[in-house]
Amino acid sequence: MADVNRGNRPLSPFMIGPYYRPQLTSISSIMVRITGIASLGAALLVVWWLLAAATSASSFAVIDGLLRSFVGDIVLLLASWAIFYHMLGRLRHVIWDFGYCLEVSTSEKMARGMFVGATVLAILAAIVL
Repeated sequence: MADVNRGNRPLSPFMIGPYYRPQLTSISSIMVRITGIASLGAALLVVWWLLAAATSASSFAVIDGLLRSFVGDIVLLLASWAIFYHMLGRLRHVIWDFGYCLEVSTSEKMARGMFVGATVLAILAAIVL
């Protein structure tokens, strides 16, 4: 049997710290997953709003008042940012699937562009709507 020295090597590449430094592309990929879950939460708010509108005026007043408050404005702004970020992340993966922009420097620029693009699109949507 081979003599394997298991004690002097890292256990997993996902050990953040001395063994693994997160890259911008990995952080961006994790953020796409997080924004996908956040978009589900935003969709549930919309469903709640629609169901309340279909049931009674008092239940609609509660959710509509919540979504039109300052807290609701912040939640909806963050939800729109999450939707735009997730959309740009999916677009990045389509570009990669076609075999373009696979170099590390280009991928890191795309990750920065996703953050900036989602921020600009969310602010424009908030201004226009």
